Amino acid sequence: MNERRPRLLFLAHAFPPWNAAGSVRLWNIAKHLARLGWQVTVVSPDPAIIRKAEDPERVSTLLAEEGINRLVTGYRWRCLSPKDLKCWDRNLGWLAGGVCRTIARNLGIEKSVGWVSAAERACSSLTPDDVDVILASGSPFIAFRVAKKLSERLGRPYVLDYRDPWTGNPHSSRSSRVRTVQEETRLLESCAAVTIVSPSWGLALDQRYGVGRKLHVITNGYDPDEMARVNANTFDHCAFVYTGVFYPPKRVISPFLAALKCLDQSRDAGDKAWSFHYYGADVRHVREQAEQLGVSHRIVFHGRVSQREAVSAVKGASLAVVITSVEDEGNLADKGIVTGKIFEAIGVRTPVLLIAPKGSDAATTTETTGLVRSFTGTDVQGMAMFLKDIAYGQAPEPKNVDAFSWGNIAKQLNVVLRQVMSTN
Repeated sequence: MNERRPRLLFLAHAFPPWNAAGSVRLWNIAKHLARLGWQVTVVSPDPAIIRKAEDPERVSTLLAEEGINRLVTGYRWRCLSPKDLKCWDRNLGWLAGGVCRTIARNLGIEKSVGWVSAAERACSSLTPDDVDVILASGSPFIAFRVAKKLSERLGRPYVLDYRDPWTGNPHSSRSSRVRTVQEETRLLESCAAVTIVSPSWGLALDQRYGVGRKLHVITNGYDPDEMARVNANTFDHCAFVYTGVFYPPKRVISPFLAALKCLDQSRDAGDKAWSFHYYGADVRHVREQAEQLGVSHRIVFHGRVSQREAVSAVKGASLAVVITSVEDEGNLADKGIVTGKIFEAIGVRTPVLLIAPKGSDAATTTETTGLVRSFTGTDVQGMAMFLKDIAYGQAPEPKNVDAFSWGNIAKQLNVVLRQVMSTN
């Protein structure tokens, strides 16, 4: 007789075809846990209401191939997220939505609040026999609230997966509201386990909430299957590539552009065929800094592109640039930033210039790959020398990159989930 497969209910708000960096982690968790024997049911918004859904037909095909179930949800109050969700956003609709957004912002209401009741409704027909463990990934952290409610109704344990800090986020310009801290406290007290992407963020979370043995570090990674399918962008010169957004004042492009200026002005590398390619929504930020430093002639702007196009650019590049924080001495929140795109570069064997605080998790975690060179934001000369090496074809060689494949990372998560299931 075949052993019954354990059943995971996965609350994954930003699941593909959502075009967001977090969707990479969500997809790989579902895919590789399914391959490890879990019967996975993903709960995510209906692709039809996502404004910039990326290839939804392909996502449906992949879900079927991997044997992953999906419960699609509606979404109330879509006007709170007009950039992400389809809604009435013309003329009076935009005006009315703007009023709602202002009220919500002043009251501290999350823009994703409309997903709570929609997700609960989508799961209303589930019984305890359909679920063994509930896993919720945030942000948005509204998913954690849904997990607790479903846990109480179904009598099943829930696990919280932090892709970012909820309170104490290094990119947040505002202090967390008291009621937010109180809600996070309640959710952490009643959850069965917590996973988080870096040791420093885990330590900070433990210091604030005393999660202790519940805490497990599950880093981001890369999917070998997906990386193999990506066609490398063909550059006819040495290409330095940055993909993504910026969060001033800690994550800005100016230190890297200062290093580019040094390279451009160097006697033996200034006339080399190289360019910096920016893929992302913050074109204005990069352009302004480039004009101030006089390196605009070395930059190519591509704007916001699909996840696949971004990885294609990284795969064809001579160097990928990753910035977590330009501060030399960061706190735990700053040091704990380990963005997923660093693993995509590792997965396609592209060298990485990392700008991060001293002792950052991003540097220590990836040190064994041989591909990542870390610099503080003030080490402009060090960056310029590394760029010169890359321009002359002296790139570092990859070493132990398989450790960060999702096939291996998911095994760690599999252990956590099975322990939770067996002890509840």
